[in-house]
Amino acid sequence: MSFENCILAIDQGTTSTRAIVFSETGKIICSAQQEFTQHYPDDGWVEHDPEEIWSGTLKVCREALSEGKTLGARVVTIGITNQRETTLVWDKKTGKAIYNAIVWQDRRTAAVCDKLRTDATLELVQSKSGLLLDPYFSATKVAWVLDNVEGARQRANDGELAFGTIDSFLIWRLTGGKEHLTDVTNASRTNLFNINSLCWDDELLALFNVPDTLLPEVKECADDFGITDSALFGEAIPINGVAGDQQAATVGQCCFQEGSIKSTYGTGCFVLLNTGDKVLTSKNNLLSTIAYQINGKVSYALEGSIFIAGAAVQWLRDGIGVIEDARETETMAQNLNYEHGVYMVPAFAGLGAPYWDPLARASIFGMTRATSPDHFARAALESVAYQTFDLLEAMSQDGVTATSINVDGGMVANNWVCQFISDVLNIEVARPEIMETTALGAAYLAGLKAGIYESMDDLAQKHAIERKFNPELAEATRNKLLSGWKAAIQSTLNFLY
Repeated sequence: MSFENCILAIDQGTTSTRAIVFSETGKIICSAQQEFTQHYPDDGWVEHDPEEIWSGTLKVCREALSEGKTLGARVVTIGITNQRETTLVWDKKTGKAIYNAIVWQDRRTAAVCDKLRTDATLELVQSKSGLLLDPYFSATKVAWVLDNVEGARQRANDGELAFGTIDSFLIWRLTGGKEHLTDVTNASRTNLFNINSLCWDDELLALFNVPDTLLPEVKECADDFGITDSALFGEAIPINGVAGDQQAATVGQCCFQEGSIKSTYGTGCFVLLNTGDKVLTSKNNLLSTIAYQINGKVSYALEGSIFIAGAAVQWLRDGIGVIEDARETETMAQNLNYEHGVYMVPAFAGLGAPYWDPLARASIFGMTRATSPDHFARAALESVAYQTFDLLEAMSQDGVTATSINVDGGMVANNWVCQFISDVLNIEVARPEIMETTALGAAYLAGLKAGIYESMDDLAQKHAIERKFNPELAEATRNKLLSGWKAAIQSTLNFLY
């Protein structure tokens, strides 16, 4: 059997890198995955080793391409999706980063943001970038690198250095240093990009003290991003699609209609609502961002960002050792009833939307001598649904009420999680046949540019739902659970570290 017009999707995430070969019909032919190290050099700091990311990316791509070839797959284009906001600065001559990648979860620049925080500054940042002033975004991370690596700021001013999110770094390396590019979705997460004029903004660059000599060229999501160095994979393959992970998942879920909504449950959880060609400004601490730009047309989104979702389960496994495998949590959760009384607020990297408290710390409430690993597992899973409720409640207050939600990501393979999300949100939850929607979105974008797919309507016809979950929880029980969650959140916010 042979597969023509196949697509290699590179999904460079927060804890692992995956390479997936998709067929023309959007089916997975083969894949490879590798986890990499999380570095925590100080309180609230999170870093990745750029060389480990690069070597892992090469490894999984070569494995997937090799297996795909044996299965008859002919890869003709590459799509890239990546952890957003994670910041790198590298030497243009050597391609070597001058400091570790500062991860989106990193909170080291919280004091810088506080120092910049005035009503005028907040208005400037939100009106132009659509974002809030927070260490989550790239701008203060870039400035931190320039101010804390000896000679870096002068070298940046001299044009010797390049800045990029992970997509830019991978494109640079894959093309042998020929291309310094990003796409509009990643650019829109930096605090430096004007989402109205679709260009780097001089006022924002001045505010954050980031020289324009560092910046990549910004392209559409389905576009020409260069050709891979033939020495890497034995042939030169064009890169035709790029999007930040949450926007890629939006494309993978075919949320192309205004009002459509998706929620991805990976390391964090991110809810995106398509607002069409309008920038909807939230009054409830949600973000205005670019969903995608294809064939000259921009679609915007309203986004709620939760920093810790699957990472809470990873902490149960790697941090305190109460589980050996994430899959155990489904059975553990089922061992308890709704009255178990334990709440986890997983603010391991501060709290994101709608609270935006970078100094918040993770908390567990309601423990007794009878508290067991089952309680920890269920509380971790429940926190994901509760945090999603907070986001949809904020969207509702902004005038948009969801009647159903498309979910994806590793956590929603867990049926209990999907049902609990439906119960807490009190709406239908739809789970797709292909769970790897982030990688699928990158593949779709590359396929559009490469001519494999005719249009977005063509993609929408391929979207298939595997299962729908509908609310079953009594209203009184739901209200009691949410009341306990709100008390846990308030207590967490009141705790001064």
